Amino acid sequence: MSTADTAPRVALVTNATKYAGAPTVAALAAQGWRIIAHDASFTDVAARAAWEAENQGMTAAEAQDPAGLIAEVLDRMGGLHGIVSNDAYPAIRRRIEETEADALREMLEALTIFPFALASAATPHLKAQGAGAIVMVTSASPRRPYPGFAMYATARSASTGLAKALANELAPHGIRVNAVAPNFLYSETYYPRAKWIDDPAGAARVREMVPLGRLGRPEEIGELIAFLLSDKAGFVVGETVGFTGGWP
Repeated sequence: MSTADTAPRVALVTNATKYAGAPTVAALAAQGWRIIAHDASFTDVAARAAWEAENQGMTAAEAQDPAGLIAEVLDRMGGLHGIVSNDAYPAIRRRIEETEADALREMLEALTIFPFALASAATPHLKAQGAGAIVMVTSASPRRPYPGFAMYATARSASTGLAKALANELAPHGIRVNAVAPNFLYSETYYPRAKWIDDPAGAARVREMVPLGRLGRPEEIGELIAFLLSDKAGFVVGETVGFTGGWP
């Protein structure tokens, strides 16, 4: 077996400080992956240094655009084997008659266009090596969109559809694509502790809506994503895995 075969694989995790980013980084590191992370805050040198100090042995990428990010990953890490497109954007609630189309365009840019461009930039490298895995973190909210969330449901539905389409296109090249669709995951991005755990009214609402009676734990989704990126999920392709505690 060559040194290349035994070298740790490289994973790129986007939006590392938001949504499912931190638990995914932790779970992948525990499995021995080399981690390079993207985050909007990493344009700041001090923010990158602080993140790397907190996550010893990991790398904070400076690039923000998808093509530049993939180029930086390959340049600095010497390879790329897994991508976690952990896409986050505020779940704005607004009645349709009060919503400008530009607001939807901005949301689509973050939740659909960015992961599309990221996959496009990474695919030539993944095809050349004949292997790779992509996990897109989307949302289960389109299963039952609440009134006022037309923008968010539309954007998340598009990203889930993107994952399925990419899976069909890339599987013949040895590249697996799957989606994880959370709802009621504890994160400060969507279900902050102050409102949904510490506040008795919020905690009661969670118990009412979620069959398991609690929010999903960050480490649980981190382990799920790490599994889907790993060889243990080698025959799992084109799936959208719900992470909802039984909702809806």
